[in-house]
Amino acid sequence: MTESIVVDNVTKNFTMRYHRTLKQMAVASVRGQQISDTFRALDGVSFTVEQGESIGLMGLNGSGKSTLLKLINGVMRPDAGQVLTRGRIAGLIATGAGFHQQLSGRDNIYLNAAILGMTEAETRRKFDDIVEFADIGRFLDTPVAAYSSGMSARLGFAVAIHVDSHIFLADEVLAVGDRPFKRKCMERMQQIRKEGRTLFYVSHAPGSVRKMCDRVIVLEKGRVGFDGGVNEGIQYLKYDADAPGDEPNDDDLGADI
Repeated sequence: MTESIVVDNVTKNFTMRYHRTLKQMAVASVRGQQISDTFRALDGVSFTVEQGESIGLMGLNGSGKSTLLKLINGVMRPDAGQVLTRGRIAGLIATGAGFHQQLSGRDNIYLNAAILGMTEAETRRKFDDIVEFADIGRFLDTPVAAYSSGMSARLGFAVAIHVDSHIFLADEVLAVGDRPFKRKCMERMQQIRKEGRTLFYVSHAPGSVRKMCDRVIVLEKGRVGFDGGVNEGIQYLKYDADAPGDEPNDDDLGADI
């Protein structure tokens, strides 16, 4: 099979600064106080994804999931190791990412589509389908700054899902929005799976991971703690939806990142 994503011994660090201004840093330095510290978000992460695989990326908050997706998407670069991808990448890695707040929804469709690699002709051809999927009605010509988080997610996902891509990343896509929209998103992502595209899906919801994925990768404090079967990965995290009082339902369609 063809390799779609290769993550090879990847490390990513972030600098945390404890003071905002130069004056505060100077005073802290004179007093012998710590000015900054380094946080390692990812530490030696390695795995390979074959074309057409559906991966559920799971882990507790702060485990490095969103950082990993940004590296795969090319928004960030690793400090060590390498991330290799094959083909066009699409998806929604943050609600409202790529939107200009003062532009209308209509204008942001063209802007966001261009960021995701679509030509203007492509966007014009798919425009009506994008608008229909987003279902934001008369707000299409309203500045995005007036949108709720749910409306921004609808519009962002509608654009991303219409990109002809080889890899689709889904992070925070289903964290907001009503049940019919979540269900529509899940149905569309199922269609992506059937088309043979690679799906990388971040979720804390075991029910949706079982429906969408054939493999689970669990991150623990920036390291790969588990890489294998879906049920085993959910059990590894103790996220099993079959526990008493935690049966899968429509709410399990959501992604709490």
